[in-house]
Amino acid sequence: MADNFKNNENVENNIPQKGPLNFIIGSLTSFSLFVFFYLLSNKIAIYFSIHKPSNSSEIVQNISSSINTLIIGLSFLLTFSFAFIGIGLFIVFIRSFFMNKS
Repeated sequence: MADNFKNNENVENNIPQKGPLNFIIGSLTSFSLFVFFYLLSNKIAIYFSIHKPSNSSEIVQNISSSINTLIIGLSFLLTFSFAFIGIGLFIVFIRSFFMNKS
């Protein structure tokens, strides 16, 4: 049991500390993915608004409309998730300059 604890402690000590460079690169990557998926989500929404479901059955039309709404909603959820991650990493980047190294 004591050997297991020592191995875990050694593994934790070998992990390099994340610095401001890591945070700003992650933030810029996340923001660029946000812009890409925002443009893609807009194109998906425009596509589904132009191509309405045209089925004779009301049930099939309701299901296809629900699936279209689900796809649009998930694409925008992905888009704004990347935006919030980018904002969070940028805040951590700013915060890393005010932290004391101990």
